[in-house]
Amino acid sequence: MLDDVENSENGGRRSVERALAQRLIHLGKLDRAALDRAIRLQNGSDERLEALLVKLGLASEKDVAEALAGELGLPVVAPSDYPDAPVLEDKFTAKFLKHANVLPLAEAEGALILAMVDPLNEHAARAIEMASGRAVVRRLALASDLESAYARLYGDKSTAPLAESVAEPANDEDFLEDVGRLRDLASEVPVIRLVNQLISRAIESRASDIHIEALQNRLAVRYRIDGILREVAAPPTHLRSAIVSRVKIMAKLNIAERRLPQDGRIRLAVQGREFDLRVSTMPTLHGEGVVMRILDRESLAHELGALGMGGDLLPRFLGVLERPQGILLVTGPTGSGKTTTLYTSLMRLNSSESKLFTVEDPIEYQLDGVNQIQVKPQIGLTFAHVLRSVLRQDPDIIMVGEMRDLETAQIAVQAALTGHLVLSTLHTNSAAGTITRLLDMGVEDYLVTSTLNGVLAQRLVRKLCEHCREAYKPLPELVRHLGLPLASDDAPTFYRPRGCAQCQSGYRGRIGVFEFLPLSDKIRQLILERVTAQQIHRAGAEEGMCSMYEDGLAKAIQGVTSIEEVLRVTRDPT
Repeated sequence: MLDDVENSENGGRRSVERALAQRLIHLGKLDRAALDRAIRLQNGSDERLEALLVKLGLASEKDVAEALAGELGLPVVAPSDYPDAPVLEDKFTAKFLKHANVLPLAEAEGALILAMVDPLNEHAARAIEMASGRAVVRRLALASDLESAYARLYGDKSTAPLAESVAEPANDEDFLEDVGRLRDLASEVPVIRLVNQLISRAIESRASDIHIEALQNRLAVRYRIDGILREVAAPPTHLRSAIVSRVKIMAKLNIAERRLPQDGRIRLAVQGREFDLRVSTMPTLHGEGVVMRILDRESLAHELGALGMGGDLLPRFLGVLERPQGILLVTGPTGSGKTTTLYTSLMRLNSSESKLFTVEDPIEYQLDGVNQIQVKPQIGLTFAHVLRSVLRQDPDIIMVGEMRDLETAQIAVQAALTGHLVLSTLHTNSAAGTITRLLDMGVEDYLVTSTLNGVLAQRLVRKLCEHCREAYKPLPELVRHLGLPLASDDAPTFYRPRGCAQCQSGYRGRIGVFEFLPLSDKIRQLILERVTAQQIHRAGAEEGMCSMYEDGLAKAIQGVTSIEEVLRVTRDPT
């Protein structure tokens, strides 16, 4: 089909765009309404349809590239296909290659293999042929991969075209003082494109957070993927102030304030889906650092089973969750999925017959039918103050983002005593440890036994990739160490990560491991006796409580995760 396009470039391009759109619709990567919107915006401009679809967030860059490659009969350049050193560096300048959106990959049998963002660009292909004296073999490249290759191969030489009119400041101190200039710089197309690429690449990589860190001699960008931070190609160092300012503008923060931390929120569409980004800035030694938490409302689980609850735990938890009054606590360290569990629980309880309130800092996901309140301590709107006022709104169910102090805990207890169901979180290491933590905070033991219905402790483990996980029989020493049966017939099968094109690391996604402690009469009596957390844990185990380690071990035997992950996030059984 590429030959037909070469014979009639304009008409051929339109026919390719029509075929591309139909292919994306057929694959379910694009809907008709989104296509109509893109075509309306394209009319009267010379913008390519595929570039417009990506820019508007109507389709992902990868999906568009693969569909276009299918129409033209061309392979897509993989990240590993880019050379380790510039090819024919004496023939082409970095500025020319950047302007043409092309990059020579290799020489083969008198021809030059050329990566092109737009393989239909005849002018660029002919210019490369004339300059090199070789025939060009075209390959389709993703714009983001090409940007990374320019930065790696040409360093600062390739950033000049990317920054276009953005010049490196002569004096960084003077530059930082000029807020008006900084605002203008952050509004330049190259900086906007850089920030948009950082966000879209993070979403395509399934990252939960984006970390932009100003170091002494460079700018570092890291994505947190499945709970692990991974460094990625960073933008030019001299643009760090402009990039931070661009993020601040998007989050409606004060770009002139660089001495104090700030928090904001960004809502945007990427690949046709709505995302919320929670933004936090922090002044550091070499400039401001930014962390963006990516919140995908569509990814919020609607069923507790999807979070990893199963077996006997789920009905036991639901039995406590669906009680009309009392306190249910979810505990664990930061990043253990507590808020997701509470949101999923609220979605189950949400109905037209019940009035639900949440008191949060910050509000992570917006739930339809739920009254959500953002606390603002700087104006006196604390958890305790809001919770006290919420009780006058005749609620049925209240979710408190976190019990941070005795005052908040006491009001939650009073709410439970007066017939409300209260859901909240606490930072403790185990379910039994939560009870001693409440007592240490100053909550009376008789109030704990009267109001607390149950405690769910949880962690997140990485899930093994189903495409490449590898089964193996553990050594007898490991079986003995884990406390499992040693008989050969009963020896479990474990699975380990390998890594493939689907996952890269051997892991893909995360799932919860849980322990749930409902308060029985025996445990209430132990609380009144002020026993240790270990004694409460043993009593819970005697009554059927499965520990987080045991839940994780069961998931490892099922092939959901690896035993190394279980030991990493729970405990060593020795």
